[in-house]
Amino acid sequence: MDTEHMERMATAWQQLTEWLRVHAPTSHASILPPATVVEVEEAEDHLMRSCGYGFPPELVALWALAGGVRQLDISEYDEEGEVGTGRFLPHGLLLTPSQSIRPRLAGLDRQGEDFWKGEQWAAPIGNYPEATDTGLYLSASGLGKWSSYEGLLMEKPLYPSIAAYLEAVNRTLGEGPADLMGYKVPGVVYGCLIWQDPQGPPGLDETFADWRPVH
Repeated sequence: MDTEHMERMATAWQQLTEWLRVHAPTSHASILPPATVVEVEEAEDHLMRSCGYGFPPELVALWALAGGVRQLDISEYDEEGEVGTGRFLPHGLLLTPSQSIRPRLAGLDRQGEDFWKGEQWAAPIGNYPEATDTGLYLSASGLGKWSSYEGLLMEKPLYPSIAAYLEAVNRTLGEGPADLMGYKVPGVVYGCLIWQDPQGPPGLDETFADWRPVH
């Protein structure tokens, strides 16, 4: 990954976090500080021992800006616990280094069989901190969707890089169209950016009436 590409990613992340600071401050507050070198190295060592490869450099560069997200307590507004304060990306949560390797390691059984068939990737984004169901993988081929709902599945890359993905998020927030990245569109509820089907649940249920689309 060349320097220009890393700079694009950093610029796009800074643009996104500034948008959150102004328009979705609770989401902004959920962003963790940069990951420490120890956090990254411990997770990468585990990945290397189990799978024989390390993290994509672009993902390490992103963690140098933000080490993941945390869930903030907004029960005063969200009694049903439907709103993930850190779920401000269209495909879920920015995962920590230790969380990002779980989906890949889940493909290894005790007999040493690899159900991901040797694919080299880590998961920058997952639908839960445990990253057990679905999210986005990052490999040398790009950023694409992984899922374990009905067997282990990797789709073709959707974006060539994290930088391109974040740039698309920023275009959607700033310029539209609202469905540039799929049927879920950006909106704000209780100070959180949440991507939601504008027709209503699933997703938000009790809190949907308070959700307001960006466009």
